[in-house]
Amino acid sequence: MPTPAMNIPSEDFQALEEGIEATIASGTAIRNRLATHSNQGPYNAQWEVEAAVEALHVFASRWTIEILATLYITGPRRFNEMKNMLTGISSRTLSDKLRYLTEEGLVMRMVTDGPPVKVSYELSPHGQTCGRLLSPLVAHLKIVAGSVTSA
Repeated sequence: MPTPAMNIPSEDFQALEEGIEATIASGTAIRNRLATHSNQGPYNAQWEVEAAVEALHVFASRWTIEILATLYITGPRRFNEMKNMLTGISSRTLSDKLRYLTEEGLVMRMVTDGPPVKVSYELSPHGQTCGRLLSPLVAHLKIVAGSVTSA
């Protein structure tokens, strides 16, 4: 856990908790809607699990979450800026992962004409949507871990 914990005003903390609760309610409604179709035709629990695993495959790869979180939290970054923020990642791995995330449609590689030519990376609209969907989960986990507390 990063130290010190982020201590935010109680009204902001309460707003976080309310947002998380709203997300849980929305997630429950979405899950229930999908469940109504799980036993129709070729669809069953096994099909749903396979589809979920396939949909989440990109997030299972090492360094993916770290790269996406960096771009979501800090905005567009150049290669070396990201490398410096991600302790322990090699240049080769970062390059490979950025290429993979670009191919998956989560990250865009932006080239600015020079001299010198500048390359930066930013989340695509799809990547931004994923970040927004994951934000309540991350906030919940930060609260549970004690990284975010109420003043």
